[in-house]
Amino acid sequence: MVFDVAFEGELRINSGSAAVDGGITSALLRGDVMVVATESNDAALGGSGSSKDSVIVEISDTAHQISQDSWFQVGFVLTTGINSAYVLGYSGTIMVPLGWIGGVVGLILATAISLYANMLVAKLHEYGGKRHIRYRDLAGFIYGDEAYTITWALQYVNLFMINVGYIILAGSSLKALYALFQEESGMKLPHCIAFAGFGCILFAIAVPHLSALRSWLVFSTVLSLVYIVTAFVLALKDGIEAPPRDYSIHGTTTSKIFTSIGASANLVFAFNTGMLPEIQATVKQPVVDNMLKALYFQFTVGVLPMYAVTFIGYWAYGSEASAYLLHNVNGPVWLKAAANISAFLHTIIALHIFASPMYEYLDTKYDLKGSALAARNLSFRIVVRGGYLGITTFVAALLPFLGNFMSLTGALSTFPLTFILANHMYLVARKHKLTSLQKNWHWLNVIFFGGMSLVAAIAALRLIAVDSSNYHFFADL
Repeated sequence: MVFDVAFEGELRINSGSAAVDGGITSALLRGDVMVVATESNDAALGGSGSSKDSVIVEISDTAHQISQDSWFQVGFVLTTGINSAYVLGYSGTIMVPLGWIGGVVGLILATAISLYANMLVAKLHEYGGKRHIRYRDLAGFIYGDEAYTITWALQYVNLFMINVGYIILAGSSLKALYALFQEESGMKLPHCIAFAGFGCILFAIAVPHLSALRSWLVFSTVLSLVYIVTAFVLALKDGIEAPPRDYSIHGTTTSKIFTSIGASANLVFAFNTGMLPEIQATVKQPVVDNMLKALYFQFTVGVLPMYAVTFIGYWAYGSEASAYLLHNVNGPVWLKAAANISAFLHTIIALHIFASPMYEYLDTKYDLKGSALAARNLSFRIVVRGGYLGITTFVAALLPFLGNFMSLTGALSTFPLTFILANHMYLVARKHKLTSLQKNWHWLNVIFFGGMSLVAAIAALRLIAVDSSNYHFFADL
């Protein structure tokens, strides 16, 4: 059956249960693919618009909402991810292994190359007349079915390990909060991780999809300011009052090499989501221009809080900076408690962003439609999302080595998804429009980041093996 609909002004269509809006003038629904004409491509569908640029854009079926959000909201989604409680660890996991020169230069370079790589992916969002609302859809469209499967596997590993790290973070913040009031802590880290996982499950059940985070983004911004400003101010005070710090990079030559390589993976981990097309799917038309605005916001205004707390933490504590900065700071108990509570709550919201591609896949596969509070939909989220996060929580409690998970995630999935695939997909998609110099540039990026991914994975696995020999499973770190 084919539906041909024409309208004016704002539009809200449901294809299955996928919602689309904003500047669309006509639409065709063919099977599970919606073909839409915006003000820039209406004539391609036979509409009556006076468009000069006619392009058919197909949108795959999805159970989640798309084209609902402004670029500013999407920018805040990206900024929420980049300024999550992970920033409290960058002084210890990036600056300590790399030192002042390596850390500062590395962060600035990582910012620039991450913006560039994400822009490449964003520009391919409507490549070939199809809106690619999932990373694996884009890779599959360019390379074929095998690439679809490989990309989905890489992305799943990437997002799963990010979420493991988030639950470790949330558990660490709960343990730090408990320790403020009970010096002889009977609450171990695995217990705190279990409570954190339960909180994440409740939030996943309550918030059906990424666009539904709208009101929570303001709350998450306030929470991130609380723990970032608190950590910054208390670290500044400690740094002013403290004697000279040790900024040297400790360890044997071999360990320095491996930790430096691992820190390079942490650098790219800090800036990249591995799910840019899924986030771009939520932005209103024009999707490429609006996504670029969101990326400019993320990599300018959005990175400033992260820079501030990372540099001040290393300045204040030097090589003693920990993987959770609130362990280092000294100050009023109530203020540190507020910071830890904020970090815990913010982590639950941020995890939902990185779990959303898995939720979207499952919701679409099992054809969830209608109200989020419908009995079938609600029970599905309880069982399926609860099970997924239950497994994630178990892995987090089993191996609570946060810095190592950041390194391994960066090596195994962030490097391939963000840099290798981005450059090669752009090279394949635009090969007839690129000069020889531009092609060589993209090939150089593919080869360089491919090598970095390999050596960073080896370094991360070595660090995990070393820590696993020092600590038992379900360690109380």
